[in-house]
Amino acid sequence: MSPRTVLIVEDERDANDLMAELVRARNDRPVQVLDGASVLDAVDEHDPDLILLDVMLPDVDGYEICARLKRRRATNLIPIIMVTALQTENNRVRGVRVGANEYLTKPFTPTQLFETMDRALAWRERHKTLGTAGEIHFDIRSETDYLAELNDMLTDLYEHTPLTERQIKDLKQAVMEMGSNAIEWGHRKDAELMLRITYRIEPDHVTLIILDQGPGFDPRDVPHAAQADDPIAHLDVRNELGIREGGFGIMLARGLVDEFRYNDKGNEVTLVKRFESTGAVGLPEGD
Repeated sequence: MSPRTVLIVEDERDANDLMAELVRARNDRPVQVLDGASVLDAVDEHDPDLILLDVMLPDVDGYEICARLKRRRATNLIPIIMVTALQTENNRVRGVRVGANEYLTKPFTPTQLFETMDRALAWRERHKTLGTAGEIHFDIRSETDYLAELNDMLTDLYEHTPLTERQIKDLKQAVMEMGSNAIEWGHRKDAELMLRITYRIEPDHVTLIILDQGPGFDPRDVPHAAQADDPIAHLDVRNELGIREGGFGIMLARGLVDEFRYNDKGNEVTLVKRFESTGAVGLPEGD
């Protein structure tokens, strides 16, 4: 196996040098950075296979750096290990929310570092493979934080398809809208109920299927939701029922994808986004 490039971002020189020696011991190539401001340029120059990122940098917060890299299409799939002395669960959760793949607390042993690196690198290979073929099922708790984390993971998969950045943004928003609807209305915010989201890639399109465990509904008869022929009439209904403002999710998601359809029960919605290169057009809603 050829040496992999590992970007080490750590402002303490001794700690940076120690990690560099451990990386060399694996026959990989370390690139050392001592401040947060240099990270993006170093990533663009060296195209690392993995980043070891200290949280507490003197100039830029490590969480913010991680979030920036995960929002960029060119760097979204570079695995990032947050390395820090902060050991509270809140810090770990914050790392997950900005897209960190692993969280390594100081002090750590060489074995712990190597195992964490191996898991992060395996994540990258797995996503490169899954993003281009097959079908994957995800089961998550009915909480918007879990939905947002899964949506970020799905975005990683989209990066390996012909979808454009605009299409990816549309699909990400559609999944968030319909997933939130399933949590709020299908599951009535019962966090113990599991939401299943299926990702499927076909030769000319990507399909997302969102299935909740609720009783279902008739999507053609939802007086408190916006309708294409009169998108604001439902606001009076929501006001009378004492429901929060909103109700645009279904109409919005329908406009963001090429195909949008519910199953007969009304507890499963299918979203299809076609690759622009095929020249295919969206099909009308059907069963």
